[in-house]
Amino acid sequence: MLLRYRGRAMTAADVAFVRALIARDPAASRRRLSQHLCTAWGWVQPNGAPRDLVCRELLLALARAGHLVLPPVRGRPPNPLARRARPRLVAVEQTPLRTSLRALGPLAFRQVRRTADEPLFNSVLDRHHPLGYTQPVGEHLKFLVWAGARPIAGFAWSSAVRHLGPRDRYLGWSATVRRQHLRFVAYNSRFLIVPWVEVPHLASHLLGRMVRMLSGEWERVYGHPVYFAETFVDPARSRGTCYRAANWIVLGRTTGRGHADHTHRATRTVKEILGYPLVKDFVARLTGTG
Repeated sequence: MLLRYRGRAMTAADVAFVRALIARDPAASRRRLSQHLCTAWGWVQPNGAPRDLVCRELLLALARAGHLVLPPVRGRPPNPLARRARPRLVAVEQTPLRTSLRALGPLAFRQVRRTADEPLFNSVLDRHHPLGYTQPVGEHLKFLVWAGARPIAGFAWSSAVRHLGPRDRYLGWSATVRRQHLRFVAYNSRFLIVPWVEVPHLASHLLGRMVRMLSGEWERVYGHPVYFAETFVDPARSRGTCYRAANWIVLGRTTGRGHADHTHRATRTVKEILGYPLVKDFVARLTGTG
């Protein structure tokens, strides 16, 4: 093996294949080369889209390691994630709502990604969540919860964290199995009840309903279910009481080093890791033993 990238082991034969691909079409851009390679290797996401960006990163890693020479850069298109404008403000009713859960009435959960309500979701999270709004990458869903015509809460879900020691030990999967099955774990990156709504027990109630519908919505959008949910709680900000009340399991704590650690020292806030099984046989499904 010459190099491993995102779980793919690159051998001398693989590198020879890429070199031959470049030689056959020397005028191809790096983008076109990565598209050809995705097709040749059948390298696609669960929804069938080619892993074009990951493939280009792999090619760049091979070039930096001296295993091949890539075509010259034709241009540098702007990175929409690097200079993303703050979500535009969407007006929302902020009349205080203080009542009981029973008196609140029926609540509606709506997945709003790629819908007309997505700007509202982005605006509410950006203005009222302590961590603000950041655009998720990879697979992700956004939910607004409505009480009548009023949005009162929001959930953001995205692809799971790749390496997470306490979670990985809890599930008992190997590194190889984790790479194969990580797409079946969803990460709750944001949960917000808007600050003008005060309803006892609302947070744990919403969490309970959210996890019951999450897998079905994920499969509807991405073509595969999810079997386990995870999130982080910063003890300096919150005890995560609503997650505990909704029966989430404390799995352990982060190291505080982040995914790009080079110093082996904590440079970030240490957070608690909580998890929630979405199906009874989640371990068997996630480890491939079922």
